[in-house]
Amino acid sequence: MLVWVIAAGVTGLLVVLTVQDMTQRHHAIRRVYPLVGRLRYLVERIGPELRQYIVTNDLEERPFNRSQRAWVYQNAKGVNSAVGFGTQHDPSAPGSFHFLPSPFPTLNEEAPEDPYPVVIGPTRPRPFVVRSRVNIAPMSFGALSAAAVQALAEGAAEAHAYINTGEGGLSPHHLSGGGDIVFQIGPAKYGVRMPDGAIDWAKIEEWGRHPQVRAFEVKLSQGAKPGKGGILPAAKVTEEIAAIRGIPAGHASQSPNRFTEFHDIAGLIAFVEQMRALVPVPVGVKIAIGAAGFVDELAAELARSGRGPDYISVDGAEGGTGAAPLSLSDHMALPLRDAIIEVDDAYRRHGVRDRITIIAAGRTITGADAAQSLALGADLVNVARGFLFALGCIQALRCHENTCPSGVATQSKWRQRGLVPLEKAPRVANYARAVQEDLMVVTRAIGLRSPGELRRQHLEVIVEVGRRMKASELYPYPPLALRVLEDTDTEAFLRWAS
Repeated sequence: MLVWVIAAGVTGLLVVLTVQDMTQRHHAIRRVYPLVGRLRYLVERIGPELRQYIVTNDLEERPFNRSQRAWVYQNAKGVNSAVGFGTQHDPSAPGSFHFLPSPFPTLNEEAPEDPYPVVIGPTRPRPFVVRSRVNIAPMSFGALSAAAVQALAEGAAEAHAYINTGEGGLSPHHLSGGGDIVFQIGPAKYGVRMPDGAIDWAKIEEWGRHPQVRAFEVKLSQGAKPGKGGILPAAKVTEEIAAIRGIPAGHASQSPNRFTEFHDIAGLIAFVEQMRALVPVPVGVKIAIGAAGFVDELAAELARSGRGPDYISVDGAEGGTGAAPLSLSDHMALPLRDAIIEVDDAYRRHGVRDRITIIAAGRTITGADAAQSLALGADLVNVARGFLFALGCIQALRCHENTCPSGVATQSKWRQRGLVPLEKAPRVANYARAVQEDLMVVTRAIGLRSPGELRRQHLEVIVEVGRRMKASELYPYPPLALRVLEDTDTEAFLRWAS
């Protein structure tokens, strides 16, 4: 009897769905092919997951392939991440890079870890001594769940790395780890805004005294959407997020695409200097690089008057985001490799490279990725999506829909249940330490003791099949830089420490 009841129920449901499909006018496929047409939308919906595990090979998928994700997962869990049988990459493919190993690499015991921390703003009342070359890139609470932010903050503190708040403001979840925090301020001034949207300088001064806030960052643009403000759907703007940001709950959060307080370099520098006068910590600028003239003017001003940001955070066009217009993500700003070189060269041309810290971000996963950025001119690297993988992200590509299945990029309490900070924070720390150690493995193989000693001459790029060039030949240092090239961040630290 029960079987007949179930069968009748299923048949009735199918009849209702069939009638619904045939009478609705919004979807042509469902109207012509009732029931069967629904499968098309189902397959489209789960397409990314199907391609991950069935269709693509280990090196095909974008933005991160299965091999990269597996490396993060394994290191986050603390299991063996070594590979067997050799590389799957084509070492002769144009655009690929490799480092030049030394016949006499540095012994592990000679450089068990990076001996020189990077000092941001050495002349500031509270300089920021960064203990890890690998840190957590800006990702806002709102774009990420409370559980994700808490796990990242606690894992970063355990690994002696810092976490950048992103433009969504500083939340209690960022503070929960007790570690170093970079407070990012975007054009919407979330977390430090007046009711009318103007900047609240008193709040900035107050946060500047907080012992965990080690630097402020003025966000001009980001690689995934330069020229476009942050986007947070209404479904993600909860009461808690609205209170932290200073905006109405339940309404979409759309940041302006630039600050209204300034519109040129002189105004930017005045804004940065006003902030530096209020807080004892370093103040930096985050930018996706376009025309080289912008950075050149910043460097020229630093050489001329000593004014300007204490660091530049460089975002490559390949950087990620929770939501962005396709045209900006695909076709705007310089890739990270070229962006780093533009910034590094500008400050070297003006003889002030030792007075600025360069931070690089954009599709960095392994220590080799980090080493490439450092060799090209960066001092530190920020990693975003790698840390999301450490939290359990499966690259479902639903960050903008509030339906992230792993609980990382959603405000759904039900979906967040799977992300337990107590379990995930150690994985974040494991991954941070693994990338740092992987960076040291590359450094020692080249015969160096510190990643800060990496230079373009240690890196070769395949420019075409059968032809390779050292990065120092492909991207030559400016003439002035050749005379002061050894004035590195390491020596700057030693001078400051003495």
